Amino acid sequence: MNVGGSNRKSRKRRGPMAEINVVPYIDVTFVLLMIFMITAPLVQTGVDVDLPQADTAAVDLKDEPPVIVSIKKDGSFYIDIGDRQDEPVGEDVLFSRVSTVLKNKPQTQIYVRGDHLVEYGKIVTVMAALKAAGAPKVGLMTTPPPEK
Repeated sequence: MNVGGSNRKSRKRRGPMAEINVVPYIDVTFVLLMIFMITAPLVQTGVDVDLPQADTAAVDLKDEPPVIVSIKKDGSFYIDIGDRQDEPVGEDVLFSRVSTVLKNKPQTQIYVRGDHLVEYGKIVTVMAALKAAGAPKVGLMTTPPPEK
């Protein structure tokens, strides 16, 4: 005997779900984080320079002479490539010669030797242009401090 008047089982209706599914947002955030972590070191601007330490050892020349770019206090450029020592050159000729040397021997070491009265901006401009010419690293030359 059925007192309720219905033969069907009584079912409860589910109400609307009030939670937000955040799993897809976490996945997207993780992917973006990984992309930013990988690309951040690649987009840093600046000139990579191996600055000399206070007590440094002699530089290993690796059986080939380095290219040395000298900047005098009046802003003139000189280049040492192989047997040609302290050859005065213009700015355009300097970078074309350095890029030619680096095309033939990409592991050639490049050093900048600037007079202590040369503006810092001039040296940084030369170093940036050398990097644009294809130099993987540009070093700075110094003289050791006088013995006391």
